Amino acid sequence: MTAAAPSPARKRTEQRRWTVLLPVAALIVLGVCGLVLLGLGTSKVGLAPILVGAAASLLPVMAVLSAYLWLDRWEPEPAKILLFGFAWGACGATITSLVFNQTAQVIGELINDGDGATFAAVVGAPIVEEATKGVFLIALFLRRRHEFDGAVDGLVYAGVVAAGFAFTENIYYFARVFVDSGLGDASSGVVALFILRGVLSPFAHPLFTSMLGIGVGLAAMSHKRGVRIAGPLLGYLGAVGLHSLWNFSTTVGTGSTFINLYFLIMVPIFAGMVWLVVWQRRREQRIVAEQLPGMAERQWIAASEVTLLASLQGRSRWRRTVRRKAGDGAAKAVAGYQVAATELAFLRHRMALGTAGADADRRHANLLRSLLATRVAAVNAPGALGAADGAGRPRLTERAERTVRIARIARQGRAARPDAQGRPGSPTSPNDPDATGGVRRS
Repeated sequence: MTAAAPSPARKRTEQRRWTVLLPVAALIVLGVCGLVLLGLGTSKVGLAPILVGAAASLLPVMAVLSAYLWLDRWEPEPAKILLFGFAWGACGATITSLVFNQTAQVIGELINDGDGATFAAVVGAPIVEEATKGVFLIALFLRRRHEFDGAVDGLVYAGVVAAGFAFTENIYYFARVFVDSGLGDASSGVVALFILRGVLSPFAHPLFTSMLGIGVGLAAMSHKRGVRIAGPLLGYLGAVGLHSLWNFSTTVGTGSTFINLYFLIMVPIFAGMVWLVVWQRRREQRIVAEQLPGMAERQWIAASEVTLLASLQGRSRWRRTVRRKAGDGAAKAVAGYQVAATELAFLRHRMALGTAGADADRRHANLLRSLLATRVAAVNAPGALGAADGAGRPRLTERAERTVRIARIARQGRAARPDAQGRPGSPTSPNDPDATGGVRRS
């Protein structure tokens, strides 16, 4: 007797369960990896040096993370993914690289007459470490490609993962130098190493891995199969090449070799990356600005908010004004509304280009519900949206009130009407001028 197929509701329940359990299990595994690394470090150099190393590593990693989060202001990436990326870099990629780097050193000793350290630093470490850091980016590209809206997103994910990796690596380096030379001064010890790694090159690992991040970000935005393959591959090769040059200059080369590499190669590449970020940020602003009028016509947003949402300066002034007049809660509600509007604008742009993927309609429906739900939260915060009526609440048009009511229903968990195949209903195409997220014009 054939067992009955599970119902769609049961499938959705199982999917939600795994969606919750898998990240928790992954974080537990990464936590165990972190404890193993802590045990290995303390067994080699002791607990006190590890604590000194952690303190010295904290400031550079905070500066790097702050810079990447600042870049990600248009459409902030999910905090959970960024946290997992940092944890993967700090624990998963580090412990995996440690195992393979030991293997590379053994191979180097066989090839290079007993000098395995040089081979491991110049050849083995760049190949292994950029691959282990890149695992997170490739997995995100394959499983959640919609999280990439361009090269900036790739840069942000790569930078966060690499910052985690550099944080753990720096802890051990600082600890080992503390054991050998103590705190020291500008020419030796922890202070000298901090100047080198924390002041002159805190972006070294993020810069290497950002090559792969750019490649993945560009691949996610292309509908050409060749670009989707070549982008990550060329990005990885670029990351390995830069990493290898850097390690060569610090292990084999002289002081002048390091200075020449730093100013003639690393600084120009870093400047080029800054230019790319500025260009991409302007591109993102144009995309959002082009999509907002159509969203206002459908009254998903208010026409008076188009100008406020079209620039980072306008958004920032809006939040500051609301915070001053209505408090932090209202400002937070407006910030959520701004992010939801941006995500929907990016998705509609990608749908117009044909690069949004097969599940674009479903994601459009979800993002539209999220936009309307965040508007509800903002509306419920006095003074956050629009002009206030006599009751102190923002006034909405009749159709906007209707869409807000739909959002309330969605937030209460009412399922969308299934289609003929039993799948949740999808929204009207965003190119349809009558698209209102399920509410047709009367």
